[in-house]
Amino acid sequence: MDVLVQLILNGILLGSMYAIISVGLTLIFGIVRVVNFAHGEFLMVGMYAVYLLGTHLGLNPYVSIVPVVILLFVLGALVQRFIIQPLLGADEHIQIFATVGLSTALVNLALLVFGADLYSLTVPSARQAISVGGNTMLVGQIVMFICAVVLVAGLHFFMQTTALGRAIRATAQNRNAALLMGVRVDRVYVFTFGLGAACVGLASALLIPLYPVTPTIGTYFVLTAFVVVVLGGMRSIYGAFAGAMIIGIVDSLSGYYIAPDLKEVVYFAIFILILIFKPTGLFGFGRGTE
Repeated sequence: MDVLVQLILNGILLGSMYAIISVGLTLIFGIVRVVNFAHGEFLMVGMYAVYLLGTHLGLNPYVSIVPVVILLFVLGALVQRFIIQPLLGADEHIQIFATVGLSTALVNLALLVFGADLYSLTVPSARQAISVGGNTMLVGQIVMFICAVVLVAGLHFFMQTTALGRAIRATAQNRNAALLMGVRVDRVYVFTFGLGAACVGLASALLIPLYPVTPTIGTYFVLTAFVVVVLGGMRSIYGAFAGAMIIGIVDSLSGYYIAPDLKEVVYFAIFILILIFKPTGLFGFGRGTE
């Protein structure tokens, strides 16, 4: 029983990492209606930025959150404005090819600059273990869970109470109606894409004390994020958070009770079953981003 509780706790903490990445992906898809296959590479760029700030300026990764979030917001906004926006009237597969091309370009640029070596930052406080009720947690995992909860709550407050948040929700629900009401939809798209990228900027600063960075690290995380987004209903922030918790627990339990090498098989099997039997996801709430 103690082992099961520890595994579930590990899964929840792991799920918080997936949640931060998946919320950004959900924002981009739910509002801009673009499947961003370069989302994982945004994470990789953020992790390299945190690494460089740590090695050259001596900044703690948690202090680096502010500049890296701003950097990723600007990167996302520029990608939307100059790559995605001109293609919004094109077929969806053209937009997908554009993000896949951007993903490939970023990976190869990272390989050219950094090579294929692993880079990591040593943050002893993040790897310090804390025992609560006989269950062990790392400080870095606890910080990540708190940030995931604060992020989702903050986005909820922003979407519900601010004029820009209401404009984003209106655009997600009906683009043409939002245009008729005077909403600058193109600017909403730019801001939303930047906001989604900023979420992975937050994730990158929280991840690097626990994971080394390589040019291909984004691929693993973004594939799992796609499973989470589909499970959560594609356009629901809350669904993405709940889906991340489920996938985190499934990852933890299957890695222990089946085999560590087969845990991806388990949740990708869940992914396929959801697409077959409930393509709107377990927590789908309609057209708008909730």
